[in-house]
Amino acid sequence: MGYRNLTQCVEDLERSGQLVRIAEEIDPHLEMAEIHRRVYQAGGPALLFERPKGGRFPMVSNLFGTFDRAKFLFRDALRAVEHLVELKIDPANLAKNPWRYRDIFRPAMSMLPRKVSRGPILAKECKLSELPQLVCWPDDGGPFVTLPEVYSEDPAAPGLMKSNLGMYRVQLAGNDYDPEGQVGLHYQLHRSIGVHHAKAIEHGEPFHVNIFVGGSPAMMLAAVMPLPEGMSELTFAGALSKRAIRMVKQKDRPAIYAEADFCICGTVDPNRQMPEGPFGDHLGYYAKVHDFPVLIVDKVYHRDGAIWPFTVVGRPPQEDTSFGKLIHELTGPAIPTVIPGVHGVNAVDESGVHPLLLAIGSERYVPYASKRQPQELLTIANAILGQGQLSLAKYLLIAAKEDAPDLNVENVPQMFDHILRRVDWTRDLHFQTRTTIDTLDYSGTGFNEGSKLVIAAAGEPRRELPTELPSMSLPDGFDQPQLLAPGIVVVQGPKYASEEQGRDTAVRRFCEKLPLDHALNRFPLVVIADDSEFTAQSWHNFLWVTFTRSNPATDIEGVGSFIEDKHWGCRGSLVIDARIKPHHAPPLIEDPEVTRRVDKLAAPGGPLHGLF
Repeated sequence: MGYRNLTQCVEDLERSGQLVRIAEEIDPHLEMAEIHRRVYQAGGPALLFERPKGGRFPMVSNLFGTFDRAKFLFRDALRAVEHLVELKIDPANLAKNPWRYRDIFRPAMSMLPRKVSRGPILAKECKLSELPQLVCWPDDGGPFVTLPEVYSEDPAAPGLMKSNLGMYRVQLAGNDYDPEGQVGLHYQLHRSIGVHHAKAIEHGEPFHVNIFVGGSPAMMLAAVMPLPEGMSELTFAGALSKRAIRMVKQKDRPAIYAEADFCICGTVDPNRQMPEGPFGDHLGYYAKVHDFPVLIVDKVYHRDGAIWPFTVVGRPPQEDTSFGKLIHELTGPAIPTVIPGVHGVNAVDESGVHPLLLAIGSERYVPYASKRQPQELLTIANAILGQGQLSLAKYLLIAAKEDAPDLNVENVPQMFDHILRRVDWTRDLHFQTRTTIDTLDYSGTGFNEGSKLVIAAAGEPRRELPTELPSMSLPDGFDQPQLLAPGIVVVQGPKYASEEQGRDTAVRRFCEKLPLDHALNRFPLVVIADDSEFTAQSWHNFLWVTFTRSNPATDIEGVGSFIEDKHWGCRGSLVIDARIKPHHAPPLIEDPEVTRRVDKLAAPGGPLHGLF
């Protein structure tokens, strides 16, 4: 059904047995988050915490905790929105098969947001400090809003249709913030709010921002949709909820979402930034403290019966995985219309999304050639790395559809197997050095700074991939080789120690000591890790360790490496140094005392028994 507000959503989930009320007093400082993580891992229900310790507003989490539940929330509109995307790809389909698209008219009519003069959100006001103070990880810098809908309008052309709705991290207190008047506004590279902020500075105007919390789940999903710059997320939210989004107009200020549960209204301080963080993020590490814009809060509104929704992020998969799957299901078919030649893209969730992108493209440039090699794939790779949030990819592995028409970009082991059989390490490595990477990725050379690597593979297989580890001796300090999959070995290396120009050269020396006829060179990909057994235990562990702990330009070495006309390659194994480095962010670890308290709550006879 198309929910008007969050209360309708909660009631519907409860009626269908997909939500559990927790009457026990639960502390929003660490305790709620740990309960949420365990219930999520168990594939459990949404959770309504009726008595948050120290707070007066009920809190709900895990709304999108399973993919089936996420689809259930939008069950009446998903098919129609998919049809709208199909017609965006090819409008002629409507004339060819009008009956198929009979369901699009209600969502299409709902895409235009409506201005109204009043709404439930304006019913009451409260202090900033009275909002729920959720802390998810022990070393977080303070409480955060984890499902914010941050709304701004274009200063050069105010109004709903050129507005931006984004899910940008909001710190409510801690650090140097005034708990009654300031919040931290963390937005990363390639976010449209930055365009609005830049225009406000250019025009010398105050930059007003509203932060909505709650309302229809369609607004939460819309806030993370990668829509083209200049297209309002309100249109997508209207289509997904099958009802126009109502926005309360304000004089000389951005409109306020009428059905929100909460709204924080404020103005970005034009003269300073303030320290924000640390925050346990979706890569599985703490984002460090950095200066970000600060919002000077004017008003805090809430509706009658307001509910505070939240999520918890950390090492993937987490609840936000469902967002990614839904977005891919809805927008994936449109990617070839945006980037010609692309047949599929997979931002790998287990790697933290941006660190690893897999793609399948066409290779048609020289169809008469006796041997196929990457050419069009390189054009496509450059287009991918220039496209919105896809441009944040750190590793991009791309294969040619012509080599295997049934290749599935969502099947990660299959993609690695296909590429490693065909890749030529002397030719197929294409680096971008000293460029921008994801703000939350600390594997690079600085804040927002790092490198990228495109690995393109096309043509007939060059090698068979070994499936067993032979007996072999390795250079001193390197041992315990583990086979992850055919052609992929993880080796345990010494702890990283800065040497030459502040860098550890142990992996380079490791490669230099291995002759080309060494048994290890039968394996095209070798990863050096701090714990080889853990890393090779599963694809889940391998993807997380390898791609969150390496920066291509500094952490890739190879046996028999060379530089020719500024092109780097190697004649033996490609070796990735995925050890933890001193500049990396610390990984997330739960508080053992909180873990014991939650264990007690979940024990037989406890209020949470049976939930996980």
